[in-house]
Amino acid sequence: MSSIAVRGALAPRRTWSTDLPVLLVAVVWGASYLAAKDITTARTVIAVLVLRFALALPVLVVTGRRALAALTAAQWRGAGLLGLILSGIFLLETYGVVHTSATNAGLIISLTMVFTPLAESAVTRTRLSRAFLGAAALSVLGVVLLTQGAGFTRPSLGDLLMLLAAVARTVHVLVMARVRSLRDAAALPVTTVQLGTAVLVFALLATGAEATPWETAEAFGAREWAGLLFLSAFCTLFAFFVQMWAVRRTSPSRVSLLLGTEPLWAALAGIALGGERLGAIGLAGGALVLVGTAWGRRAAG
Repeated sequence: MSSIAVRGALAPRRTWSTDLPVLLVAVVWGASYLAAKDITTARTVIAVLVLRFALALPVLVVTGRRALAALTAAQWRGAGLLGLILSGIFLLETYGVVHTSATNAGLIISLTMVFTPLAESAVTRTRLSRAFLGAAALSVLGVVLLTQGAGFTRPSLGDLLMLLAAVARTVHVLVMARVRSLRDAAALPVTTVQLGTAVLVFALLATGAEATPWETAEAFGAREWAGLLFLSAFCTLFAFFVQMWAVRRTSPSRVSLLLGTEPLWAALAGIALGGERLGAIGLAGGALVLVGTAWGRRAAG
């Protein structure tokens, strides 16, 4: 029997053992919007970001200390640049989720899956298929309806910030793909430098913020600490290590497909656990976003 045939015979068991942890990453990422909203206020955003990533960073540094030492100066600069963009993403996302529902936040951010191919097409001057353009239009219509769940009004500040976060995520992906020095670098040290840069940015911003990380930590009760540990341990460390593990055992497209279910879990968490309500128009918009991004992911692939 050929190796391909053997691989095919073993695929169902191996596929599920790999898919389940990746799917769990999508679930915890979906729940992260509700968790962040639950423990964060407009005045504590920066403090919470410092605490969240400062808790995760030492684990990454210790785990990847040898790989960090192997990075070249150019790779440090490239990862640092990505870290600056990443800090902007987290600031937009966290401020955004404070000012909108967790459901809206998770669904709007999924537009990254549509924005990225559109931006890449513009940069490389290549044409996208009609199917993808149709999917993009469907997704945008879905966001319009989603943000008007209670009737046609102006989108909230949080909705607009989440839209900007989706654009920033797109920029992050494009820059990552075009920084030549990072093409041969391992994922662990690059991610560690990115998060370290982001923590440095948040720490600098915290010096002039209303609430310092220490004051915020002192004011936290058991519920807030549980939410913070969930964001740090599961949504950051667990998610990162599972992705690194999974891409070595299955295809990147399969990992992407599973992670693409994140907005569905965000909506379910917001509605089932957060008591959020979308209304008929909002539900229709959310459904269009999910269908449009799934269709667009397939059309772009």
